[in-house]
Amino acid sequence: MRSFIKIILSFIVSLFNIVYNYKIYSIINKIQIHVYSIWISKQFSQIGKQVYFQKKTTLIGSQYIKIQDKSTFGYGCILTAWDSYGTQKLSPHIAIGKDSHFGEYNHITAINSITIGNGVLTGRWVTITDNAHGKSCYEDLCIEPCKRNLYSKGPVIIEDNVWIGDKVSILPNVKIGKSSIIAANSVVSKDVPPFSIAAGIPAKIVKTITT
Repeated sequence: MRSFIKIILSFIVSLFNIVYNYKIYSIINKIQIHVYSIWISKQFSQIGKQVYFQKKTTLIGSQYIKIQDKSTFGYGCILTAWDSYGTQKLSPHIAIGKDSHFGEYNHITAINSITIGNGVLTGRWVTITDNAHGKSCYEDLCIEPCKRNLYSKGPVIIEDNVWIGDKVSILPNVKIGKSSIIAANSVVSKDVPPFSIAAGIPAKIVKTITT
């Protein structure tokens, strides 16, 4: 009987330690994110309140990036706005709305314009780009990719309340309408109407939601 009581007591103590350590870790992690976010936020010319970044965020051209209140960025996100590349002079712009949340390892890169609305949610490993290394023409393909001029077919616009699944790529000159869903692993190369579900490579409309 005593050995059984010892086992129960030992289990209770172990459980308490796990819960206690988890709470301590959670508190420390929140403090680290808060401090890191304050440091990152100082690099922007315009940023809202309660914007949080996980560790390992990469920033280039933060002076061309605007973020509104309560948006968050997961571990390892990359935000780049290129104002020059080689001898090129560029005019990038990235605008992100309120309450938008980006998963781990998202990559948002602009030489032209990327506008992301309010309440957008993404999974992990999402790429949003308005540019590419060169045009799809014979002359450019004869040049090493890293030596080609950056080229944008047009801006990217993602409207409010869009849900973007894991490993989606959103390409230049695309508009995704409000309240749409982009299925995981899709490549979006054409516009997506509001209240639609798009999936595939290239992404196609598989369902339109009506009232």
